[in-house]
Amino acid sequence: MPVPDVAAAAATAESRSEPSPALSGTASAAALAGDEFAAHVAAHGVPDIVEVLLPDTHGVLRGKWIPGAAGGKIWSDGVAIPLSIFGLDVWGREVEETGIHIETGDRDGICRPVPGTLKPVPWAPRPSAQVMLTMYEPDERGGELPWELDPRHKLARQVERLAARGLHPCVAFELEFYLMKPAPGPGGLPEPVFPASPHGPARQNMYSMSDLDAYAGLLHEVRQAAAVQGLPADTVISEAAPGQYEVNLYHRTDAMAAADDAILLRRLIDGVARQHGLRASFMAKPFLEFAGSGMHVHVSLADGAGGNAFGAGEEGEALLRHAAAGLLATMAPTAVLYVPSYNGFRRLVPGSYAPTGISWGYDNRSVAVRVPNGPAKARRLEHRIAGADAHPHLVLAAILAGMLEGIENAMEPPAPLSGNAYEAEAPLLTYDMGEAVHDFAASDFVARAFGAEYQRVYAVMKEAERAAFERRISTLEYETYL
Repeated sequence: MPVPDVAAAAATAESRSEPSPALSGTASAAALAGDEFAAHVAAHGVPDIVEVLLPDTHGVLRGKWIPGAAGGKIWSDGVAIPLSIFGLDVWGREVEETGIHIETGDRDGICRPVPGTLKPVPWAPRPSAQVMLTMYEPDERGGELPWELDPRHKLARQVERLAARGLHPCVAFELEFYLMKPAPGPGGLPEPVFPASPHGPARQNMYSMSDLDAYAGLLHEVRQAAAVQGLPADTVISEAAPGQYEVNLYHRTDAMAAADDAILLRRLIDGVARQHGLRASFMAKPFLEFAGSGMHVHVSLADGAGGNAFGAGEEGEALLRHAAAGLLATMAPTAVLYVPSYNGFRRLVPGSYAPTGISWGYDNRSVAVRVPNGPAKARRLEHRIAGADAHPHLVLAAILAGMLEGIENAMEPPAPLSGNAYEAEAPLLTYDMGEAVHDFAASDFVARAFGAEYQRVYAVMKEAERAAFERRISTLEYETYL
């Protein structure tokens, strides 16, 4: 990750704040927002379609294709999508136990465009545009309120809480992924794409330039598409396993925009990979013998003057310790937000550079919360737990809420770990999704940070997901007992 000069970034970062709920749907707000579509048409022409994208509870993109000729209505009228879209499981099926489907009449919400996310789609076969949405619920007085189950609003709440203390998060995401061959047919599985090696079978080849060269065309197209869409893609790395890569996003002083970037970068990488006849997999642990794919999040806090509050001498170091302590104290109940999939818990294994303990340390990649080396202006925390398949808005909301918990209560962390944290006596993260769901559902902290209704619905959905995997008989069982 590049050095986050908070003051410089604050001066140059584009503003993409959430529109005020009180203004959403009014004529003045629609007119101002409509200028964004008009500007896009002036620059790129009328698109064949506008893809409206609404990330669901799992970070899966739901939405519609809207004719480009009618694109202005997205801004003037909004887009009607059922509120219950946030009660779908990861496969897109209704989870009836949430109680938000047909028993409520399956009412529509009104989705509004997220300012700054209207972009061309370079990999589309026809001229297309895309824009992210966020959902509002119509109220009894004809206005709109943020829909409590939309993860974007959960992140907005934590940003507001920090702002009330005069602190503003500066955030960067790092995303790891594998390139895969598509499944050969119905019932088949994608196959790994391992760059050719003169050294025999595929093996770890960390930071390999030859592995970057092997897919240079695809990776350069990713960078070019990111430039077209205004995504702040930075370093590209050949990661710890063959066929695994990492794209880093440059830091943002707008936390909402940083999480949006991560959602859109995943879509971009897979879109470009499809053009090359491949798929990009953000599965947390696709191969047991190789490293899993993570989503590392770097966070610092800017003060009112734009300086890095963590770098402000002894006071800044104390603030950093409090924030780290809060992250450790809230790590168990929020683990299922960082590791939201049944497969994701396979990634948390010793020696894999994925953390297994509730630990922190300075310049130590075996801990869960790392303080990277660097000058005072770059002082930050790197949160290393989340899988690449996690929802960026929920991950960042949980991180900021945890940091706030530590700051508000002046919490102190245990001694930072040096050396191999896998061998240290630190509390362990659970390897069991059921236990993680239970910890989330029982947590007073989660109820305070996310709301009791969000806590209930999310836990119900993840328990249903866990149960679906438990009901499947594994291939190994057949191989062993038939």
